[in-house]
Amino acid sequence: MTVTIYDVAREAGVSMATVSRVVNNNPNVKPQTRKKVYEAIERLGYRPNAVARGLASKKTTTVGVVIPDISNSIFAEIARGIEDIANMYHYNIILCNADKKKEKEIRVINTLLEKQVDGLLFMGGTVTEEHIQAFQTSAVPIVLCATRDENGTYPSVDIDHESAAYDAVNTLIRHGHREIAMISGTLQDPANGYSRFQGYKKALENAGIEYQEDLVRIGNYRYESGVEAMKYFIGLKKKPTAVFAATDEMAIGAIHSIQDEGLKVPDDFSVISVDNTRMASMVRPLLTTVAQPMYDLGAVAMRLLTKLMKKENVDNPRVILPHETILRLSVSHVNE
Repeated sequence: MTVTIYDVAREAGVSMATVSRVVNNNPNVKPQTRKKVYEAIERLGYRPNAVARGLASKKTTTVGVVIPDISNSIFAEIARGIEDIANMYHYNIILCNADKKKEKEIRVINTLLEKQVDGLLFMGGTVTEEHIQAFQTSAVPIVLCATRDENGTYPSVDIDHESAAYDAVNTLIRHGHREIAMISGTLQDPANGYSRFQGYKKALENAGIEYQEDLVRIGNYRYESGVEAMKYFIGLKKKPTAVFAATDEMAIGAIHSIQDEGLKVPDDFSVISVDNTRMASMVRPLLTTVAQPMYDLGAVAMRLLTKLMKKENVDNPRVILPHETILRLSVSHVNE
């Protein structure tokens, strides 16, 4: 039999209202009465009904998090930052994987809002008009994490993807490379895809290097697309000397493709990327990459959401965190 608040009240010899005040940490309860209620709760094994408490207070202390790909280590690290700050502020997380499918993302957003979450974090996917329409039905705060909407309507925490890509390509240019290929993400993704592609083009332009369409291949951010893109570059009559991959995972695919052909990194091709996942320091040679602060992206986004949920003052609702170039062993000078 489920133990109810009525059972606890009868066991402790107090009213149900008193038990409710104790459970909800109301200070207006005498210490000896509070002690009697806690002892009754322990004897009976009573567990407060979070749903019922949420209905009474109109707060569920839950936050919905939409994650595009739970198998991607980037989002796992971001989620860790989200959860740590959520725990600090006594919120529980409902984490939903959307498998990088827009229809599933929209369905998950609607489901979480129906569950009466106190706030919603949308992580790392492309924000389309359909997403905006779903967000507009929400009565609770929404924060975008590791992405942002095109018009900057919603609070967000991200890096400057164009600048990160620019710095990556500029690292290759400073090492003497002029024939620089890119393995891009989809250009329909305005943050991780299009912005990083624009950073690549801008770095070439500022260095007086002509943009060559045949030195760009579009991938899907995953290892296999890096392998396939690099096979294409290796097969070109005039090969690039360096490759910029939009993600670590595609860069590692490119490195393995180079090695499978009996070639070497960085002797035959230099390789650089953006992300700095754990894999970057596991692959050989160690991958030079531009690091985005993944844990901080999650932590800052969750802190921003807590402020919005508590109606606290927010000075800057659109936060850009700094990135950093991590020089390792996959890039060398073109003449070395």
